[in-house]
Amino acid sequence: MTTTDVEAELREALAITEGQYAASNPRSERRHRQAGTVLPGGNTRTSLYYSPFPVTFVAGEGRFLTDLDGHRYVDLLGEYSAGLYGHSDPVILSAARKALDEGLSFGGPNRYEVELAEEITRRFPSVELLRFTNSGTEANLFAIGTARVVTGRSKILVFESGYHGGVLSFRGEAPLNAPYPYVVCDYNDVPGTVAAIRRHADDLAAVILEPMLGGGGAVPAADEFVRAIREATARHDVVLVIDEVMTSRLAPGGLQERLGVVPDLTTFGKYLGAGFSFGAFGGSRRLMERFDPSVPGHLSHPGTFNNNTVTMAAGLAGLREVFTPEAVRELNARGDRLRDRLNSLFVEFDVAVQATGAGSILGVHFQRSPIASGRHIDPAPDKRTLLHLELMMRGFYMARRGYMALPLPVTNADLDAFTDAVADVVVTHRRVLR
Repeated sequence: MTTTDVEAELREALAITEGQYAASNPRSERRHRQAGTVLPGGNTRTSLYYSPFPVTFVAGEGRFLTDLDGHRYVDLLGEYSAGLYGHSDPVILSAARKALDEGLSFGGPNRYEVELAEEITRRFPSVELLRFTNSGTEANLFAIGTARVVTGRSKILVFESGYHGGVLSFRGEAPLNAPYPYVVCDYNDVPGTVAAIRRHADDLAAVILEPMLGGGGAVPAADEFVRAIREATARHDVVLVIDEVMTSRLAPGGLQERLGVVPDLTTFGKYLGAGFSFGAFGGSRRLMERFDPSVPGHLSHPGTFNNNTVTMAAGLAGLREVFTPEAVRELNARGDRLRDRLNSLFVEFDVAVQATGAGSILGVHFQRSPIASGRHIDPAPDKRTLLHLELMMRGFYMARRGYMALPLPVTNADLDAFTDAVADVVVTHRRVLR
């Protein structure tokens, strides 16, 4: 087959699949059109949109999601890593209900926040003091602001395809980004990054790094890349911020533990709120004590819901009773096994597909060539759409971009069935995936 023939066959296959998907989801389609009358594009969170329209969910239980048309899916997206505990963990629900019964929005300290902070500092030894926020985006903004104030410098070094929140995105054009002066480097480029840190050192406040690109494709950082950044930032007195909003779930002490790096600041979000709005930033006492309001000249960090009782109570219960270090290791071992099985399947059927990531976070990409940064990823939009919709119609929910973050309730039998479903899609569309 020529390239033109393959492209024509792919377009035909995609049209058939989209038609089948639309025909099986009439209620979600109607709801999407209704939503468009009050929400631009029928959407209030861009990452949840996909063509021809997203399904509307009406219920979640355990590892399952149910949509408006009555279809049930095994949830492999895990709310983009925030839904680690699934949809109805009894420990989480009990803690949240207890907090609800005790009263909302006290406008003062509550009894859960100190204990959750203690639990986080035990898990992540680089964090001596921390502050809670409402999202990972907020956490990263405050970490960057802290570095700029403490160092008296302005520039922030970031990485192409990095994502640190809705206003700190480096995956293509991002006109709504916070207006800091950025230095943008290639991910996993050791000499280029070290040279940039040295060149801009006089006005470089911070380097902010995901130890694995999350939204940028589940691409892990090489050990030598992270070590080189730590050495260069320490040498030039630049604050190293490790963004573990997604990756803190990948080892008991986060990916920084596995990589053996101690950052100056770490940012958190997602699952640590046990399904509720959450963020945090913390690190060395030298930096974080600047937020002590009893000290003259302190940095102000307000936020109405920073310590909201439901998040604090549920997050504490999750870390103490559910996502124990043993559970962390087991879940991530299962993710590694799934990734290996998928890659073996792709090799067996000789298709240009590969799975990337680390532990319980996976990305699926449509190419044979190695991926060391987001720049190396083939966008392959039609193939991503085809796989996404075909798997949804087989009862599995993941992100259009190929991203998965396995929730705790997902079973080995679910992953076996998912692997079989992927194999079925690959066999059905092998000609256009080779």
